[in-house]
Amino acid sequence: MSSNLTALSRIALVACAGLAMAACSKVTAENYAKIKVGMDYKDVAAAIGNPANCSETAGFKVCKWGDEKSGVTVRFAADKVVIHSADNIK
Repeated sequence: MSSNLTALSRIALVACAGLAMAACSKVTAENYAKIKVGMDYKDVAAAIGNPANCSETAGFKVCKWGDEKSGVTVRFAADKVVIHSADNIK
């Protein structure tokens, strides 16, 4: 019986950690509003966290935060924001 409780405790702990990480997402409308043209990449990351992914082409970097349902896209030139957009953030 105690091994079942231990397994259930581990599952509960992992579930709680996952919920806490999701609740701590910095990709919010309030934080998105902090992004301004001309900001450095590091300042954007400080405002909304590390991006899910980035790609670079010919000196331009495009980074995305969030997932396919909601998120933020920021385009950088010379490590400065040139344009940004958001979809379904709250």
